[in-house]
Amino acid sequence: MGSIFGELFRISTFGESHGGGVGVVIDGCPPRLELSAQEIQKELDRRRPGQSKITTPRKETDTCQILSGVFQNQTTGTPITILVPNKDTRPQDYQDMAATYRPSHADATYDAKYGYRNWQGGGRSSARETIGRVAAGAIAKKILAQFANVEIVGYVKRIKDLEAVVDANTVTEEKVESNMVRCPHQECAQQMIDLIEQTRREKDSIGGVVECVARNVPKGLGEPVFDKLEADLAKAVMSLPASKGFEIGSGFSGTLLKGSEHNDPFYTDDNGNIRTRSNYSGGVQGGISNGENILLRAAFKPTSTIGQAQETVTSTGEATELSAKGRHDPCVLPRAVPMVEAMVALVLCDHLLRDRAQCHIFPETAGESTESNKF
Repeated sequence: MGSIFGELFRISTFGESHGGGVGVVIDGCPPRLELSAQEIQKELDRRRPGQSKITTPRKETDTCQILSGVFQNQTTGTPITILVPNKDTRPQDYQDMAATYRPSHADATYDAKYGYRNWQGGGRSSARETIGRVAAGAIAKKILAQFANVEIVGYVKRIKDLEAVVDANTVTEEKVESNMVRCPHQECAQQMIDLIEQTRREKDSIGGVVECVARNVPKGLGEPVFDKLEADLAKAVMSLPASKGFEIGSGFSGTLLKGSEHNDPFYTDDNGNIRTRSNYSGGVQGGISNGENILLRAAFKPTSTIGQAQETVTSTGEATELSAKGRHDPCVLPRAVPMVEAMVALVLCDHLLRDRAQCHIFPETAGESTESNKF
């Protein structure tokens, strides 16, 4: 059950880090959507290992195969299965971890829950599981762009104590992808790259913050009480490996303001649309999108598996030290950007479909024409 996400646009990921492959089954994708493997591959290439000197050196092309649900480059409305075979596996690198727990990793907790675990690269706890999410997110992004003109852009906001000043309203994917760390502020990006390289030489790791903006999100997405839009976004982002924090809008900094400072005043623009002059709400009020940009941030901890000797214990409780082998990112942030974008896209796509099913059967309930609600 823990590998399934979504209500109407539902995904189920499968596979393990050093098994035969990883992938995803997507159910609920509308039919007749133009779709090719190349479109999915573009997003997977942003996530794949070995893409630069500041990521893990594991060499995987992460080439995707569409096994079902697409015929003559169009979705059929039936489940879409996408497989990415594993090629560059080295399970022998993890032999020392078969009976020794890596500090702050999932080894001890998987043993506590199941009494058994796949110690080869962490199995399902490996970030390689996110390939299925990113593949599904590529399809969700296309649905959002085609039917609602939604644009999602993520970028590295901070690494350790280096924080970039970025205008979320104008930042572009081209600017984000202009450097290997995916920070749109060029001067700060180089400082981040230098810090990551230094950290790798020290056999250590560092964390940071990914910021993500979704533009042109329709008003009305989200459900009252338990399925509030920000609640689903929080669950989605916090389900990513190494994620430790979530903020939307003003986030924790909003606690430093008074209500008179934090409230977003309403006004009517020249086109007769009701807008807010500020966006401390982050595009969501009462759990429902208000038409402004959705702005959120995700905090990622330093990578758990490092090359330095660390105090730990074996599965039988004996004290020991572990200097982890294997190929690991000294900082997950550059590769986390497409993962965050994917999870945001999956939530927004799911809520778009739910909104169309629930509120637009009778278009007049939302004050929209029948034509505007057709997929």
